Amino acid sequence: MPNRSSGDAFFTWDGDTLVVNILGKPSAGIDAIGKPKGRQLKVSVTAAPVRGKATDHMVKFLAPHFGVTPADIEVVFGRMNVNKQLRIKAPTKLPAVFGTGQLQLPSGKD
Repeated sequence: MPNRSSGDAFFTWDGDTLVVNILGKPSAGIDAIGKPKGRQLKVSVTAAPVRGKATDHMVKFLAPHFGVTPADIEVVFGRMNVNKQLRIKAPTKLPAVFGTGQLQLPSGKD
């Protein structure tokens, strides 16, 4: 099962699931998808980091940007930490930071 990744990317594909490494910024002025920082994507949310509420808010904020419901986003680790990994099941769109043409799901054909 090959994952599509350049090795230093902030995301990879696992079948039709997008795996994204996140550097969260809670209590921000606005909800926003930032730029990649190393192997993580910066995501700011307005919610305070209290008992995982900022992560829950982040999932709800990100869902429409990927064309999925919040239930389609799994927090693999980091629910109560700024370093987190999300698994997004079968996204139908991608934010611009992922680049053009990235939505072509792995089909096994190169």
